[in-house]
This record gives sequence, C-alpha cells and structure tokens, in this order.
Amino acid sequence: METGSLRSRHTSSPNDTKEAGLYNDYEDQHGHIRGIETSSETALHRGLKARHISMIAIGGAIGTGLIIGTGKALAKAGPGAILISYSIIGFVVFLVMAAVGEMSAWLPMSAGFTGYASRFCDPSLGFALGWTYWFKYIIVVPNQLTAGALVIQFWLPRERVNPGVWIAIFLVLILCINYFGVKFFGEFEFWLSSFKVVVIIGVIILSLVITAGGADGHARGFEYWRNPGAFNPKFNDQIPVGSLGRFLTFYSTLVTATFAFLGTELVGVTVGEAQNPRKTIPRAIKLTFYRIVIFYLVSVFLVGMIVPYNDEKLAFANKATTGANASPFVVAIQLANINVLPHILNASILLFVFSAANSDLYIASRTLYGIASDNSAPAIFRKTDRRGVPIYALLTSALFGLLAFLNVADDSKDVFTYLVNVSTILGLLSWISILVTHIWFLRARKAQGLTNEMMPYTAPLGIWGSYLALFICVLVAITKNFDAFIPNISTGDNYKTFITGYIGIPLYLALIFGHKFITKSKGVRPHECDFYTGKDIIDREEEEFLAEQAAKKAANPKHGRSFYHTWVSWLF
Repeated sequence: METGSLRSRHTSSPNDTKEAGLYNDYEDQHGHIRGIETSSETALHRGLKARHISMIAIGGAIGTGLIIGTGKALAKAGPGAILISYSIIGFVVFLVMAAVGEMSAWLPMSAGFTGYASRFCDPSLGFALGWTYWFKYIIVVPNQLTAGALVIQFWLPRERVNPGVWIAIFLVLILCINYFGVKFFGEFEFWLSSFKVVVIIGVIILSLVITAGGADGHARGFEYWRNPGAFNPKFNDQIPVGSLGRFLTFYSTLVTATFAFLGTELVGVTVGEAQNPRKTIPRAIKLTFYRIVIFYLVSVFLVGMIVPYNDEKLAFANKATTGANASPFVVAIQLANINVLPHILNASILLFVFSAANSDLYIASRTLYGIASDNSAPAIFRKTDRRGVPIYALLTSALFGLLAFLNVADDSKDVFTYLVNVSTILGLLSWISILVTHIWFLRARKAQGLTNEMMPYTAPLGIWGSYLALFICVLVAITKNFDAFIPNISTGDNYKTFITGYIGIPLYLALIFGHKFITKSKGVRPHECDFYTGKDIIDREEEEFLAEQAAKKAANPKHGRSFYHTWVSWLF
C-alpha cells in the first residue's frame, strides 16, 4: 500500500489528537518520541532488506532444535505424535508472527514489540515483556556458545583442548560481527542462514533417499509407523501402557516443538532497522513462516520414517548433549550404513550453533536498546555509534556470554540444561504478551474506526486467531512441566524441573505488578490508544525510500532484478 493513499485516509495528526485530549502523550520535553528514535545519536540505521530479515528469523529458529531436538521427541512419543505437535505449534507460530506483522507494518517502532505492548496495551506489560525477552536471550547466548564448544568435542575431546578456548573464540567473533554494523551483520547472517537452508534441504533429500531404499536397498516407507507404531504408549514406569501413556507422550512433545520454534517472532525486533518496513516486514513474515513450517514439518515427517522410535541407537543419541552423536539423522545414516556423512553433519551443526549465537546476541542488544527507547531502561542503552549500533546495549548483552565459561567445569553442564528450561518459559511468555497486545490493538482499531482497508497488513484470522493462539500458549505454559507432578523414581529431580520450568511466571508477574505499583500506570483504553504519534516520521522515511528506489530504477531499469531476485529469492 502506498504511503500517500494511506495518509489520505486519516485526517487527524498527533498534534490534533493531543489538543483533543484523546491520546496519551508519547513525546517528552526533549522531543524524544517514546519507542521511535530520530536523533543521530540514538537512531538505528535501516540497513536490513527483506531477505536479511527473513533469513535472520530462519537463522534464529532453524538450529539444534530441529537437527537434534526432534530425536528426543521421536524417542519419547513416536512419529505420529511429533508430526501433530509440530503442526500445532507451527500454526501458533504463524498466528504470533501475523500479529507482530500487523502492528509493525502500521507503526515500525525502534522499540519493537516492547513498544507496541506499552503503547497499545499497558506500559507495565511492555516493561515486563522487554525485560523477560532480554533475560531469555542473555541466557540463550551462553548456551549456544557452550553447545558450539561441545560440538567441536566430536573431533577434539576436552582432554586435548579445553572448551573454554572455543567459547572465547566464538564470543569474540560474534561480538565483532555485531559491532561492524547492521549491513555487515545482515549480509553475514543471510549467507550463514542460507547455508542452513541448503543443509536442511540436503537432509530432506537424504531422508527421502533412505526412505525409498536408495541407500541400502531397504525401502522403509511407513514401516516404522506400523511397527513399533505411530505413538509410543509408554510414558514412564509409573503410568500404565495404553491410551493415557500415548496422550502424555504426545503432550510432552508440545514443549519440545515450542522450544524448536522459539525465535521466529524476532522479526518484530528488526523493524527499527528494516528498509521500507511496511512492505518488507509482512513479506518477510510470510516467507519465514512458509519456509520454517515446510522445513520443520517435512523433516519431522521424514525422520519418523527412517528411524524407529524404540531404536537403541536413538536412545543412546538422546544421552548426548549436542553434536552429531545426538542427531536422529545420524542414527538414520548409521542404520543405512552410510559413512563420512556424520562428520559433514557435525560441521553443519557447528555452523548452525554459531549462526544462532550470532543472531541471539543481535536480538539481545536490540531488545535492551528497545527497552531503553521505551523509557524502561537507562537512556545510555539507546545510544548508537556512527554505524547505528547500540554499542552500550551490545557490550552489556555480550558480557553475559561469559557465563558460558561455567562449562569449563564438568559439573556445570546441568546448569545449562536448566537454563534451557527457563528460556522456554520466557519465550512462551513473550508469545503470550505479543498476542495480548495484538488483541488490544484490534479492539482499539475497532473503537477508532480503523478498517482492514486502511492497514498495510492484517493478520489473516484477525482477533479470533490471536485468541486461539493465546489459549494454546497459556495452556502449554501452565502445563509444560506436568511431569514434575508425576512420581519418577529413576531421577528424583522433579523439584528442579518444576522450579526451572515455572520460575519465569512469577518473575513475569512481579515485573508487571511491580511496575504498576511504582509508576501507577494503567491499561490503555481502546478509544484512547495512540495510533499516530510518530507515524508521520515513518511516512516520510517511506516516501524518501520509495522515491530513491524509483530514481534508481529509472536510471537503471534492471535495478533490483539481480541473479538473486530472478532465480533464488523464492528459496533464500
């Protein structure tokens, strides 16, 4: 939708609405619009194209959760169960991303969805969302660094090279990549994530070959769906084998699927650095959703056809923390008697982990920047350098990567297992916050007469889609560690699972109500919601960008139709 036509439909301006007393005032005495940065000392640079944003999202979502995590889910529940659970959570991901897309296409704020929660729903929700999201990513970064060091132990055991060496190298590299500016970061992450896509496609093709019997002459087809079966009937020794066991094993994989998909929503954090965000963000969201769901669902479907869920090698793989030894696809390669490929897959996993650590540090720094832009963190964190990098937010976020050095001691690995559990609940709470914000956004739209035709992009299923996704997310968040309530004599650590699985909820609620108690903030009423403050700035930026692109195209009719756009943009 063109900016001109968009603007012509609205006669009210920020100043009009302030004088009428209808909207909250988001501009302070220094001219800073809360959540939108315009100063050269605080503004981000719009250097991310649609292909960059789409691949950053894929880079954050496609990783060890797909290559390794599917093996644990398969062994626990069976091929039919994981296909259903991954499909359900994949649908939820689409609804969350559509909600982010509708809000960010209307007003691409520097603060990202932290700013949307504060402006459209409740400042206390924005405060809690921002800090819990940042907590998630400063936990995930050291976990990714640790995983990278463990992957290398496939070739060099810790007795030969201390894992702290690799952790230090990876941390310095990702800090440098983020420091050199968003254009360098975007291009680097684009090609690294493109390699991920190539690997996933290769794994899918290999799985098809194994399924059809091209590797060892054994055409498996749906053999493993019939024997041992599509659903594992045994949950644990305390639950009788049967229908209840099948349901519990299936339900437990919803959490695995959620963890695998976490990160796709990070498109909402990139809006402050996206070129022509009203067009690129919705396009990136659509492409990211289709690619991720296809890659995930096809891979999950095929892995259930090439590895039986009760195979001893799969059970052994689940004892490994990461690396090729823990991948169900390596188990399939071994069962098909194919050599060498495990080394290639392990090298690919190493790049997967490095790419994820790189994008996670980026999101951590931009989240802290967004919190500061929303006036919920010290103003120093919204300071940027000449390349538009929020340098103080980046360095502060990178400092938490030093937690990875805890892994130098053998007895500290369990800590990171529990931190993964914490990051999952924080990610779910982020989805919940985004969906609640979108519901309030749509209620305000209706109250103020903003129709679908006036919006650059609308969520396909509207408010009911967000209600459905919210219900599923809340259900999974509350019951995600239900096994902590079931006696498990073999481990005896149920209380640790319970604490790490649910500690994010009281933290989240404490941030919301603590902020309300201190600031006396109130929720935003639909007729008072501010849709316009700062929108004129985004309109001018869009007009300037479109005019510049039109001038380039007039000077060079082939501008924008490179080899990439002509032949491979549908894939990358």
